[in-house]
Amino acid sequence: MSEDRPAVETTPAEVNAIPNGKGHEPGEESSASAKTPAEDGEKETVPSSAQNASSQRTGNTEANLPESQEFLSGTEDKKMTRFTDFEGKTSFGMSVFNLGNAIMGSGILGLAYAMANTGVILFLVLLTVVAVLSSYSIHLLLKSSGIVGIRAYEQLGYRAFGTPGKMAAGIAITLQNIGAMSSYLYIVKYEFPLVIQAFLKVDKFAGEWYLNGNYLVIIVSVAVILPLALMKQLGYLGYTSGFSLSCMVFFLVSVSPQLDTAYTIPILAFAFVCHPEVLPIYTELRNATKKKMQHVANISIAVMYVMYFLAALFGYLTFYGNVEAELLHTYSRVNPYDTLILCVRVAVLTAVTLTVPIVLFPVRRAIQQMMFPNKTFYWPRHIAIALILLTFINLLVIFAPNILNIFGIIGATSAPCLIFIFPAVFYIRIVPKEEEPLRSVPKILAACFAGIGFLFMIMSLSFIIIDWTSGNSKASSGH
Repeated sequence: MSEDRPAVETTPAEVNAIPNGKGHEPGEESSASAKTPAEDGEKETVPSSAQNASSQRTGNTEANLPESQEFLSGTEDKKMTRFTDFEGKTSFGMSVFNLGNAIMGSGILGLAYAMANTGVILFLVLLTVVAVLSSYSIHLLLKSSGIVGIRAYEQLGYRAFGTPGKMAAGIAITLQNIGAMSSYLYIVKYEFPLVIQAFLKVDKFAGEWYLNGNYLVIIVSVAVILPLALMKQLGYLGYTSGFSLSCMVFFLVSVSPQLDTAYTIPILAFAFVCHPEVLPIYTELRNATKKKMQHVANISIAVMYVMYFLAALFGYLTFYGNVEAELLHTYSRVNPYDTLILCVRVAVLTAVTLTVPIVLFPVRRAIQQMMFPNKTFYWPRHIAIALILLTFINLLVIFAPNILNIFGIIGATSAPCLIFIFPAVFYIRIVPKEEEPLRSVPKILAACFAGIGFLFMIMSLSFIIIDWTSGNSKASSGH
């Protein structure tokens, strides 16, 4: 089977799955009359009359497709691989913005602290290794998706291991992204009041509602995040993603000069987490091929690689050993009312706020795949899931001040699964043995890649447990 050839689905039922990667999901059959897709980097040529007919039929049937069904049937007079009427309309640049925004996280504020503990050379080596591994991981995802068609992360899990695989992927995505969204809103909760306080030159908090972080989190969630999260397709967020990345560039320029080393490894391991968003962005990419999507991923990773390194370097060269785990706190300690630092704080707040909707999309998708796999798109359900998720995350941020410790463990387990383990094992199971035997070099490399993921998971959990243990020891001794 051609790697880019989409599967044809005729029924949404998930039965009679063949998890070894040789067969198709129920109802997915290779159509003998299906048009052979163009190779990577080539555009498929379809007569204009066929395009018009395809467009009309697609419009009539799209509303009745279940959300788990990714493609329409392929015949000679139909254009291939149409997931929704929006598929194939997102430009290359917007896709780079969306994936770059998905990669970018609040962890960029802690990279200077990581560099202070490792040194510039070792930090650069580790950052390079993680970036290369992330690019390879995306390659595995795209190769696997080429066997079964462009689809969601959860459906790759279903093809590889049946329902348990789909549930494992869905749960990992949900936990990881809820943790990420919580960390972003924690920044809003604690930074936004300080920004307002500094702009108003208010030295002490006297109970004003507009300086209460809990109220501000709710306001930002309702006024900014919710409207963006209600978009039907991820591609619409390309403009806000571009603006978000611009804010982080402003942060990077502004912080330029005018834990222990062990913690650097898990920090950098999670610095390029974007894998749940890769396949949805691939689905919406105009004239999508694996080669083109790999270019999107490589450019996004390269841009964030440069931004991460420069942000860490500039922060480190400014404060050296005095840099704190959160870079903006270090600057504020020096001059809390500095206008430039206030502007930088506003830029960071804007960036993390606009990242939340990007991270919410895969969570909603995972919930739909796990709970409503055979349902057609339904606006009330689409809106309700977003409302429930944002309400739940707001309650966590407001009423559970130490919840980030819990999500530290979740992140230490779900992130290695999403970045390393799942892409590798899905690849091994999905790619047919006839195409690549188990002892072939690609599958041996994939197995080694999964082993690296297990190593990262063990190391991350060990560091968190050691940190908690030492913290508890200090507390009990009165320190």
